[in-house]
Amino acid sequence: MAENRDRLWRQYKGSSDQHAREQIITSYAYLAKYVVDRLSFSVVGAASYDDLIGHAVVGLIEAVEKFEPERGLKFETFAIPRVRGAVIDALRNLDWAPRSVRKDEADLRRAIAVAEAELCRPPTDKELADRLDITVSELEDKLALVGRSSLLSLDETLSAGIEISSPDAFEDDPYVAAQKEERAGLLAEAIDALPERERLVVSLYYADGLTLREIAEVLGVTESRVCQLHAKATLRLNGKLARHSDAFALVA
Repeated sequence: MAENRDRLWRQYKGSSDQHAREQIITSYAYLAKYVVDRLSFSVVGAASYDDLIGHAVVGLIEAVEKFEPERGLKFETFAIPRVRGAVIDALRNLDWAPRSVRKDEADLRRAIAVAEAELCRPPTDKELADRLDITVSELEDKLALVGRSSLLSLDETLSAGIEISSPDAFEDDPYVAAQKEERAGLLAEAIDALPERERLVVSLYYADGLTLREIAEVLGVTESRVCQLHAKATLRLNGKLARHSDAFALVA
């Protein structure tokens, strides 16, 4: 299989063999479904599953065209962020998330950041709910909605605040690559500081590749609860990296 793919890459990149190009796209088509199935939000009313697969395939095709095998990077590593980016760009263009959810996400991120700064630890759900002047039940509902509707992910948390001109900037610009490496270290420290349940969700989702539904089965909770935990984790991590970026900017 690997040898056949190597041959197809040589044919396509060496002589623009379109038949080889089509075979390459077909052999990696599973990546489109993989990316769409692992999105951490619901898109009910925005786009059908088939629509999302279509956008993912567009991202896959662009990745095939831009990939440079001689650089020694695995195609999957190169392609997955670009496929996911194509889907998210399409969703953003639809402006599908209700404004109320966008506001809830911003309010939750701010409340979590302020509470952690004041308490020097992650706030409990009760403390966070009191800060927002809502009940714990209302907080859980907001977190579930944000978890299903948010475009937040660790990939975006990692690159947030880094100015890039193209998806290839991380590979081509040493300064940007150094920024990402520094943020990766900070992100690892922030993950270690998460509450145990949230840390486990992050590990199962990003390291082990489980879907939110599969994580719910592992933990013996509802998928809605996993959405809440994932939302809190990404909001905490995003806030911590944002505060670091602000502090760095003040020093600079």
